[in-house]
Amino acid sequence: MNTLPAPAMLYFAPDAIRAAIGYEDVVEPMAQALADYSRGLGESPVTVFAPAAEEGDVHVKSAWLPGRSVFTVKVASWFLERSRRGGTPGTGVIAVFDARTGDLRALLEDEHHISDIRTAAAGALAARALARPDSSVLAVLGTGTQAYLQTLAAADVLPVREVRIWGRNPARLRRVADAVRARHPNVHVIAAPTARQACLGADVLVTATASRDPFVDAAWLTPGMHITAVGADDPSKAELSAECFERADRVVVDSRELSRTHGDVARAGMDTGTLPELGQIIAGTASGRENDHDITVCKLIGLGVQDLAATEVALHRLCDQTFRPRTPAAAGAHDL
Repeated sequence: MNTLPAPAMLYFAPDAIRAAIGYEDVVEPMAQALADYSRGLGESPVTVFAPAAEEGDVHVKSAWLPGRSVFTVKVASWFLERSRRGGTPGTGVIAVFDARTGDLRALLEDEHHISDIRTAAAGALAARALARPDSSVLAVLGTGTQAYLQTLAAADVLPVREVRIWGRNPARLRRVADAVRARHPNVHVIAAPTARQACLGADVLVTATASRDPFVDAAWLTPGMHITAVGADDPSKAELSAECFERADRVVVDSRELSRTHGDVARAGMDTGTLPELGQIIAGTASGRENDHDITVCKLIGLGVQDLAATEVALHRLCDQTFRPRTPAAAGAHDL
């Protein structure tokens, strides 16, 4: 039987991917993917392992959704040794396959960029769905790429006038603060001396650290605050204390299944069976904040369906001959 040869596999390098897509480009596709996931559509399995113990981990996340022309498999890693050698700690690749034939169609060597922007987009959706609409003071714990992008994402959907950033490394703290000032010169950016001082009185709190143990105290939370926790993304990490969840009026997760074993919710020993998913809030099948005094928490682990949605957008732009590369909001973030 005669068969036609499969189309040649496409390859895209990190700089091309960063020039093609930023977090703001994937917010709405992310909303649809999360809503589909929470409807029980498709699959989004995750494998995490740590070949360098606390100094290096690998996340393998794959996904398919009905009606999509492709499925994806992502390998994203974070190794301190890479930064010691002058590179970025995060790297990775996303393989794109034809959903009808299984043929490999594209390889995106994104150096973690797609993971970074889809997480920031999910943070924007969490803030949009759960924070008070008048939230103006943002506290950010962390000084990496995700801390920077989550700050920009929150400022896109909320009237942020003040940002307080805290981190253990003074040089990195200065770099992130300067980067935020450059993007938002009208926002008052403060390098907070302690995590507690950053949090007290804030309307929104973002935690984006690699902490192995909970360090955010429930006493730091104030009525009306929304917390988006993105740093603890595997079974070994946690940022929020169990008391934070006890004090919260509403706890939302991106995946009940993953939250049973990954991150802060798992460490706190919570029963995830009744927790609403962010995709349900987006779809309107579950409620979020009920009043201005509620303390809300959204715990994001990160799902393969997010990678799928962001990769589809990236591929469309990379393959569009009329698309003009630009400088996205994430440009330079990988250098933080």
